[in-house]
This record gives sequence, structure tokens and C-alpha cells, in this order.
Amino acid sequence: MEKESGSTWKLGMFVTIGLLLFIMAVYFIGKQQNLFGSTFHISSQFKTVSGLEVGNNVRFSGINVGTVEQIQLKNDSTVNVILVMKEDVRKFIKTDATASIGSDGLMGDKVLTISPGAKSQKEIEDNGQIASVDGIEMHDIMKSVKKSVDNIGIISDEIAIFSHSMNNGNGALARLVRDDKMANSVSNTLSNLESGTKGFSENMEAAKSNFLFRGYFKKKEKKAEEKKEKQEEAKKEKQEQQEKAAKEKEEKEQKEKEEKQKQEEAKKAEADKKK
Repeated sequence: MEKESGSTWKLGMFVTIGLLLFIMAVYFIGKQQNLFGSTFHISSQFKTVSGLEVGNNVRFSGINVGTVEQIQLKNDSTVNVILVMKEDVRKFIKTDATASIGSDGLMGDKVLTISPGAKSQKEIEDNGQIASVDGIEMHDIMKSVKKSVDNIGIISDEIAIFSHSMNNGNGALARLVRDDKMANSVSNTLSNLESGTKGFSENMEAAKSNFLFRGYFKKKEKKAEEKKEKQEEAKKEKQEQQEKAAKEKEEKEQKEKEEKQKQEEAKKAEADKKK
């Protein structure tokens, strides 16, 4: 009898523990799917959902605030996605919010992200609709990467051809790189050119002191000074005109203000007479 009582007690404990675990599992899953508590629905339309599935998370400012409830194919270019959201986040989602589809990590599940708007202050209504933003598809990224790799290959081939031409060609640039005599000749030419330029500058300075050219350089300097003075005068005149215009504008505004004030006083006096 005692043995049967012990077996019954163990069976009852096992059933109780199993029932508690089942209730906890149902509560946890229901909470994740927003089955408990107040909720509201919003929808958004996409050209492609990029692998989004029913039950995927909806995030706002990086926080899970809902789940994807339904995905409906409306036509060959439009997919309607219905979301079930927690009621306490509705005050933060405005009518100009946008929805986009991304990934939870590089290879994670798809996530629908809601981005806040910038202008509207009106809360989204239950069963309201928000605009969508197309995300970057993986095949677009791979296509861009492939194009970059192809361009790198073309550049590498061109560099190889240029290098081969430099090492084996007979052009001026190849000879300049490989022939020491030609390189020295170019270096001497540049040195002579620099020396000639320096000598020309010294000759010009000497010519300025020569009485034959002194008058010419003085006239040139005088013209430069006159030109500079004219530019300064024009600048000063322009500044004066701007100041005058600003003053006239200020006087006009003051006059209009006084006239407006007089009109208001006249209206007030007339109203007092009527009283």
C-alpha cells in the first residue's frame, strides 16, 4: 500500500512539474508573439520582403516592439506586411515613420526596423499604414564587389603592360629610367634652366636701377598704385552705398512702425468713443 502511495505521489509531482513547464513555455512564446497585453496593428508595403517571415521581430530604436503577423502578396510588384505592435510604443510612432527590412547580424534572421519620422507629430492609428524604404540586397552588394574586382584586374593588367614597356621599351620615358647618361642630361638641363631663371631675375633687378629703364619701371609701379587706389575707392564707395541702403531701410521700417502705431491708437480711440 505504501509502495502504491509513493508511486502516486511521484506521478503527481511529475505531472505538476510538466504542467508548470508547459504553462511557462506558453507564456514565454505568447509574450514573444505579443499574444498577451494590449496591441495595435500597422502595415507597410514593399516591392520585395527579402526573406522576411511571419513571426520575425519588429524593432524601433533597437528595441523589439512587435512581430510580423501577416505577409500578403497583393500583386506582382507589391507585398503587404502587417505588424502587431505593443500598445505602449504607439505614442512614439508617428505617421511619417518608415519601415525597412534588414538582417539581425551578417547571417541572422530578417528583422523589420521602424525608423522615426522628422516632421509629423501625429500618432499612428490602429491599422494605419507607414511608408517603406527598400533595403540593400545581398546580390546588389555582390554585384558591386564583382565590379570592383573586375576593375582591379584591369588596372593590374595595365600596370603589368606599363612595367613591361618600361623595362623593355625604347621610348624616351623608358630610356630616362634605364639610361643613367640620359637621366644626368635631364638633370643638368633642369639645373641650367634654374640658373638661367635666377640670372634673369637678377638682370631685371639691375635693370630697375639703370637710368635708361628707371622711368619705365616707375611708370609701371605708378600704374599699379593707381589701380590699387581705384580698387580701394570702389570698395569704399560700395560699402558706403550699402550702409546708406541699410540706413534707408531702417528709417523706412521705423516710419512704417510709427504709422502702424498711430493707426492702432486711432482705432483704439474710436472704439473708446463707441463705448
